[in-house]
Order: sequence, then structure tokens, then C-alpha cells
Amino acid sequence: MTNDEIFAARRRLIGRNVSIAYRRPVHLVRGSMQYLFDADGRRYIDGYNNVPHVGHCHPRVVDAAERQMRALNTNTRYLHENLARYAARLTATLPEPLRVCYLVSSGSEANELALRLARAHTRRRDLIVLDAAYHGNTTTLIDISPYKFNGPGGAGRPSWVHVVPVPDVYRGAYRGQARTAHSRWGPALAGPGLSSDSHAGAKYADAVARSLDEMRRAGAAPCGFIAESCPSVAGQIVLPPGYLAAVYGHVREAGGVCIADEVQTACGRIGSHFYGFEPQDVVPDIVVLGKPIGNGHPIGAVVTTEEIAASFDNGMEFFSTFGGNTVSCAIGLAVLDVLEDERLQAHAQRVGAHLLARLRAMIDRSPLIGDVRGSGLFIGVELVRDRDTLEPAATEASDVVNRLRDEGILIGTDGPHHNVLKIRPPMPFNVEDADVLASTLASVI
Repeated sequence: MTNDEIFAARRRLIGRNVSIAYRRPVHLVRGSMQYLFDADGRRYIDGYNNVPHVGHCHPRVVDAAERQMRALNTNTRYLHENLARYAARLTATLPEPLRVCYLVSSGSEANELALRLARAHTRRRDLIVLDAAYHGNTTTLIDISPYKFNGPGGAGRPSWVHVVPVPDVYRGAYRGQARTAHSRWGPALAGPGLSSDSHAGAKYADAVARSLDEMRRAGAAPCGFIAESCPSVAGQIVLPPGYLAAVYGHVREAGGVCIADEVQTACGRIGSHFYGFEPQDVVPDIVVLGKPIGNGHPIGAVVTTEEIAASFDNGMEFFSTFGGNTVSCAIGLAVLDVLEDERLQAHAQRVGAHLLARLRAMIDRSPLIGDVRGSGLFIGVELVRDRDTLEPAATEASDVVNRLRDEGILIGTDGPHHNVLKIRPPMPFNVEDADVLASTLASVI
């Protein structure tokens, strides 16, 4: 089929609100590690897709899937060592007391389950979420995702959902020190018109305390707080130091549980740590995993404490048809093996630091770049028309992404204003790829 025929069939047969990337859609036919290839054989650097975490079609992952598919693919109602081995390996990557694992088929399914666990444990419903957050595509997850319920087609905030500001130290009320000094997240840079507030984390956390007070006055209490450890849809945000520690303290004091949505950032992507919550010096009560753990195969997981798991074990069976099946567990084990053997977390730290330095060097030369932020291979470049007013440059961001596509580099946009260039490549993405991306972006922008 030609590209036009495929596009016409898609328009005819697939729901119109299933989006497609780029003004000239890319007809992909093959992937290999950090590269994608179209129907004409053209190679693209994939700077966008964090789902094939250890690389598109990584041979060790493919081999593990093929071997297990030839032997047996069945569910968790039967004994099989793959389930036990994978649960042990996965929980071992997390701090105590996170030792009980539930396996499902997607990040959305995992976040749904996390909410069930929190409600079963606290016997409450009210939940605190970050503004501009997105946690999945089910009905309940749309209800807790301001990015969706406040967006086109959304029905607004349900009464049991309590929204607090995303702790954005570039655009938000408190402009944090992360933009002005070296930190564990790597060197940062202040843009014109930005102030610095070393207490930004605690100040943003105060909004959670105020939300809890309002809840209390209304006779309600929280089941918990959920946030991505590094908010991605909100614009590739790096949380200011101390934020989660303060928030978790407020929430636990009110009897709620703390849920870390690690669907975007787990498995070494941020370079400095294996999980995005770790630089905040906290241990969540529930951790949600998705995209990267299956390298493109649909796997999700929820890891929690024995205490919360005991509350959930209330007589109602939990079963996920495909969650924890023998093939998924074989793939999950292979992904963990590759991460360790190829030292991909350290690789992300080194390559990410190099790319961040290249991108930050562009700030003085390009007034359109307002901020460069991130850690490892989780990077955002925020485009603005004015560095004092921070007027979002959404049209320009779209133009940049489409120009890069024409130059053979795939990235995306995100953020509430759709003006943040989103760079989250597969982990094998290397220094040479980073240099090509940075140089091409400099010429395009």
C-alpha cells in the first residue's frame, strides 16, 4: 500500500481522535535500537520513543520472547518459574518495604490498580493530583488527569479529585534554584527574567497541605496523592529538591498513601538513579510501572508494601488475563538483563549530560529557547516568544518538530501549552546521535 492508501484506510477504519504524528506522517517498517526506518529505507534517529527502552527490536529481548512463545504462553493461575523470577528481580530494584508485586498489561491498567489498592487500604476515595497530569486512558484515570478533563472533550474535575499546581520552577509561581546552580540533576542555567527560590519545593508542597486542610473542613480525607516522579505530559518537569519529601509528609499525616507513577521514568532513564523518585529521597507506598519494562511488549506492574497488599486481599480475587503471563515475564527478565549488562543507566547519565550541555549552549544564541531541563535521557526544551512574559511558542515548537522530522530526527512536543520539545529516546541513543540532534536543532531553530 502507498502512504496515501494507508492514510485513507486509517481515516476510514480507525477512530478520528486516534492521533498521528507529523504533518507528513512517517511510514515506518523497521526499527533497530535507537533508529527507525521508513518504507523507502530512510533512517531516522528516534529521539522520542521511550517505550522501546533498551532499543527497538533488541535481539536479546526478541530472542527471549520467541523462545518462550514456542514453549508456553499462559496466565498466572498455573505455576511457572518465570513469574516468581521476574517478581523477585523487579522488586529487588526498589527500596524496602516495596516487596509485593502485581503484574498487568499496561500503565493505564497499573494506575487503575494502584487506585484500587489505595482505596482498599484507606477506605477513602478523595485523591490529590498535579495540574496538567496524565495517568492513563481509562474512565477513572481520565477523571484524575487534568490534562484530559480540563482539555477538549473533557467533563471537568470530579468533586473527589483535588488539583494542586505542578511544581514548575521555570513557569510556575516559585522559580527554583534548579535553574541557577549545579545540582544532582546536572548543571542548569538561568534565563532572563527568572528569579531563584531555594525553597521552591517546600512552597509548592504547601499547596498540598492547603488542599488537605480544605478537604478536612469539608469533612473528607484523602485516600492518597499520585504524581509522576518527573511530570512528562506537563512539560518534562524536574521536581524541585525537597518537594516529594514535604508532600509525602503532609499526605501520610492525613492518613493517605503516596503513589509514584514511574511509567515514563523508571529503569534508569534519568541516569542518576534507577527510578525518578529516588533523587527526592523518598520511598513511595505504591509504585506504578509501564512502558519501559516491556520494551514495546505490553507489560505493567504495581509494587507496594505487604501492609497495603494485605488490605487489598479482602476476599475479592484479582486477576489480569495477560498480566504476568509467561512470555511477558520472559521479556521483562530480558529487559532487566540488558539494562544491567549494557550499563544503560550510566550510559543515559553520560549521554544526557552531553546533550543537555549542547542544548544549554544554544540558549544565548536562540531567544526562542526559554529553558532546557532534564536528567539523563529525559529532556525538555521549552520554547517561548518572550523570556520575560514566557509567552508560549507553540506554533514554533510544532514547526521545529516537523522540520526535524524532515531532517531525519523524530522528537515530539508536550506541556500544557504544547511548547516543550520532548526528547526521550531509546536508551542506546549515543553521543553521536546527540550531536546530530543538537546541531540539527540549532540550524532549524
